[in-house]
Amino acid sequence: MHIRNKWLLISVGLGVLLNPLNSSMIAVAIARMQQVYHLAYTEVSWVIFVFYLASAVAQPVMGKASDLFGLKKIFLAGLVIAFIASLLAPLSPYFGLLLVFRILQAIGTSMLVAVGMAIVRIHITEKQATALSVMSIFLSGAAALGPFIGGILIHWWDWQAIFIVNIPFIVASYVLAWRFIPNVQQPTSLTRQLSLRKWLALIDAPGILLFTVGLVGLLVGLLSSKSYGHLSIKIVIVSLIGLVSLGAFVRYELKTQTPFIPLRTFAKYPAMTRVNIAYMLVNTLYYSLFFGLPTYLQTVRHLSEFHTGLLMLSLGLCSLVVSPLAGRWIDKSGPQPALLLSAILMTLGSLWIVTWQPTSPMISVCLALAAFGVSNGLNNVGMQAALFQHSPKDIIGVASGLFNTSRYLGTILSSLLISIVMGDTFDTGGLRILGMILTVIALYLIFMNRKRSPSSLPNTDHSH
Repeated sequence: MHIRNKWLLISVGLGVLLNPLNSSMIAVAIARMQQVYHLAYTEVSWVIFVFYLASAVAQPVMGKASDLFGLKKIFLAGLVIAFIASLLAPLSPYFGLLLVFRILQAIGTSMLVAVGMAIVRIHITEKQATALSVMSIFLSGAAALGPFIGGILIHWWDWQAIFIVNIPFIVASYVLAWRFIPNVQQPTSLTRQLSLRKWLALIDAPGILLFTVGLVGLLVGLLSSKSYGHLSIKIVIVSLIGLVSLGAFVRYELKTQTPFIPLRTFAKYPAMTRVNIAYMLVNTLYYSLFFGLPTYLQTVRHLSEFHTGLLMLSLGLCSLVVSPLAGRWIDKSGPQPALLLSAILMTLGSLWIVTWQPTSPMISVCLALAAFGVSNGLNNVGMQAALFQHSPKDIIGVASGLFNTSRYLGTILSSLLISIVMGDTFDTGGLRILGMILTVIALYLIFMNRKRSPSSLPNTDHSH
């Protein structure tokens, strides 16, 4: 690979790792933020909700924006926004202001992910497969090591360090990107000639607004009723606004020509829809453990952030090690056997959580984390392969977008599940109930994968 391409790859990689790194480091910071801002878990959990909600909206929008402004400009702008958020978030005197900077951080880092892979595909033509695999290492490695890095930073400094640590990555990425990403003149296209009103219609601004208002309304209603222990008129009104907005969103998306989430595609390709449902459930299950366990270990088992991050490292490392091995297995046998094994491991891990006592040895925690880590490594490759298997080639771009949306919805649902089940006071009993629910989800995934054996899968390659 040419030396210039290597530096381009590094510049993009340093940028795209920021999104998974910041979505995972926060897992070990929740308990500390509860102490600092004197908030309950259901309130602090918004720091997770807003990041994934903003990412779900920003990534497809910024992908379209790159056609108007160019890949390099969007990438550099994303770095600037991420820099501002990382610099100001640690100074937040109020939790509400921290949420604003967290949203800003999600938008900035999503801009990098949205165009980063496209930059590599367009500008690195030599050994492109190798380049893309390096990019996936940046993404998966950052997600896997995030809790460990966050644990070290909070242990030696404080929660502000998980934002400040971004700044060296951002500065290095900006300098290298400015130097090595080519300045390509954007070809004159239809989008460059659009008015603001038509541009908003193209990105489906009404759909995005209805989706955001609906989801936020429902989350506020559910979490508020859990926190206060009763239904008030205000909670009912907010929940109804959420439900009505989501209903209007579904109706609007079925009619518009450029939907934010193309719901018609789900109805047209049921096999692909099942893959997305399974992926949403997998992420709900995985991230319930990913976000719930660190807070449990710190508040109930009284582990430090450092030791919590060290324990969570077994989850990430198992996932990283298994992913390439899973790729070879899936190439030979297809995704179904790997996905079935993954569901079995998640079931065993969830059942293992149900047996935990306040004095259970830490090796027991490691075993459960290892089971979930291996299953996540299998899912990382297996779900993507299943998507390609069940998606017609002529809509693979749309299918990939829906796939990412399913992941974000799964992560949001995971945090909601933790808040509802565990409430504001984490204890072993609540963790057992969470383990039971996760066991039911995992058993359903086993059922889904056993039902869809390779021999019974329909051929959905509509590549005509």
